[in-house]
Amino acid sequence: MKPTEDRVEVLTVGHAGDRLDAYVAGHSDLSRARVQALVADGRVRVDGQVARKSDRLEAGQKIEVRVPAPEPLEAKPEDIALEVLFEDPSLLVVNKPAGMVTHPAPAHPTGTLVNALLAHTDDLSGIGGKLRPGIVQRLDRYTSGLMVVAKSDRAHHALSEALQRREIKRLYIAASWGHLSESPLEVNAPIGRDPTDRLRMAVVKKGRHAVTRFRVVERWIGAELLRVTLGTGRTHQIRVHLAHIGHPVVGDALYGIGWERGIGGKARQWARMLGKRMERQFLHSWRLSFEHPVSGELMRFELPLPEDLQTCAEWARKECLS
Repeated sequence: MKPTEDRVEVLTVGHAGDRLDAYVAGHSDLSRARVQALVADGRVRVDGQVARKSDRLEAGQKIEVRVPAPEPLEAKPEDIALEVLFEDPSLLVVNKPAGMVTHPAPAHPTGTLVNALLAHTDDLSGIGGKLRPGIVQRLDRYTSGLMVVAKSDRAHHALSEALQRREIKRLYIAASWGHLSESPLEVNAPIGRDPTDRLRMAVVKKGRHAVTRFRVVERWIGAELLRVTLGTGRTHQIRVHLAHIGHPVVGDALYGIGWERGIGGKARQWARMLGKRMERQFLHSWRLSFEHPVSGELMRFELPLPEDLQTCAEWARKECLS
């Protein structure tokens, strides 16, 4: 198929009663929102007729979904402020701010860390291609903190292999709702795509092996400040594991929205007040250590909580003591 042609998916309805958008999302790699957008554009037909997202399906009907080919993307340099903590000919260590996407994607073609990096230096490893040059690891959009970026292919290969061998140590600070049953606590649960919502990850039986370790460093009225160590590096891993054990990250709009309303007793009002103060998820990459891919020197970096998270933590401590 030529890259400019639509991708056509044909589904046969197995049972009656489902809404069109829910059925297609559950039987394809498309999210429900994406299906609804395709329906609105007239790109979904049922038995040859243009469909509506709320149509109820009957067994045996044929659904044709025409997915337009993605427009080719190529990251361009953009003059975006970038805090570089370390740089040499092999690599950079940067502080990614909350709200910045790591690399371009159809939903975020500009304004990313990669766009900023391309303006900062002409030397980035080409291993990640045109959209992810130099990117060895990623941070979620609303997670702040330390990232290492490769400037040479040699460094990229070495850092990627070190990451797979778990020789790059990444420690995070997070705040989670409620109180853990024990500390330290290890969560060993496989993570994969959520079968009911393609935009989310979840603990699923056939997911990829994932291990996260948590240690409580401060106990608040209705939440806790945690030190988090990654044993593996799966998408949304910390957020998914904390949500899985019933203690989602404070301020997490995908896995923990509204969770504070479930806190009872004297902590309920406190939790609501903390929730209102959070403008993003309380998750920060605060320590990063690895062996330099060329010199062999042990590199170690620490980055304190950014102002927004520090302000919320100070409020939580003060309220605990009042």
